[in-house]
Amino acid sequence: MAKGKFNLSEFTIGGVNEKELTTFTRQFATLTNAGLTTIRCLEILGNMLKPGVLKKSLREVKNDVEQGTTLSEAMGQHPKAFDMLYVNMVRAGEAGGILDVILTRLAEFREKSQRIAREIKSAMIYPIAVLTIATAIVTGIMIYIVPKFKEIFKGFGVPLPGITLFLLDVADFVQYGWWKAILAVIILVTTYNLIRRARKGRYYQDYAKLYIPVFGEILRKASLSRFCRTLGTLLESGVSLVETLDILRDATGNEALGVIIERILVAVKQGDPMTKPMHKTRIFDEMTISMIEVGDEAGEVPAMMNKIADNFDNEVDAMVAGMKSLLEPVMIVGLGVIVGGIVIALFMPMISLMEHLS
Repeated sequence: MAKGKFNLSEFTIGGVNEKELTTFTRQFATLTNAGLTTIRCLEILGNMLKPGVLKKSLREVKNDVEQGTTLSEAMGQHPKAFDMLYVNMVRAGEAGGILDVILTRLAEFREKSQRIAREIKSAMIYPIAVLTIATAIVTGIMIYIVPKFKEIFKGFGVPLPGITLFLLDVADFVQYGWWKAILAVIILVTTYNLIRRARKGRYYQDYAKLYIPVFGEILRKASLSRFCRTLGTLLESGVSLVETLDILRDATGNEALGVIIERILVAVKQGDPMTKPMHKTRIFDEMTISMIEVGDEAGEVPAMMNKIADNFDNEVDAMVAGMKSLLEPVMIVGLGVIVGGIVIALFMPMISLMEHLS
């Protein structure tokens, strides 16, 4: 390409697709295990990828490795493609001469994490679809049907029941005050984002998320599973406990859990057991803490962490399945109550009129 000439394939926007990175990691592990050199693996995989951030990053990583840079250092120059966890695990694999083993562990870790995320998202699809359809139906009733009944009620000359007056007020709001609802949502979203800019604000928001009924428990167990599995995977890969906790502190995605990991890191540096700060928080339950203590005493912390993560994954699977089976009847009953309430509110004045006439 001539200097100064724009190449559309060089232009990238956004980040790396998680599924694409996981597939790349699994293929990288397979090729490395087959005995191919790192440069040859990067060349093959780079040619297989579609244009994007990952393909562009791999090309630059390959160039850096050819010039003598280690693979982990080269990947560390591309945080959009490879996060701290990824880079440190690759560094551990290079140091121990077991890069293929580390890449396999990393691929398995990412596959399990994505499976849990997919299950949680799939559980949300049904209620969101039902809520969207229900909202559209109710809005249509409020805009097109209720106003016609309102005109009819004006000629009755009888007092309207409270439920009917409430319905008419709601219909007026949907027709003429909808902009207030949109404005309120904008204010709430803006306020939420402003609060998240401060670390303390993120802490309280993320802590509150962990205790939302039903969904909070799923989120808490999923977050703890990710923490335990990442900790176990890094320790198995030869990364020190202090360095592992330092990586996890910024890679949890939940500020409340990040603060606890920071306290654990301080305790470990002071020579205290890592479970000491866990006793002072509600996020870690007693069973989990006891299992970690047993693993610590037996010198099997990585294996115990993976077992705990498996337990949490199984609990999340069960909770998601239970929530999906429970949401369907709840949503149907809820929609029936709303539509039934509207019908009752519209026909009660007619019953009152007939009683008045008789």
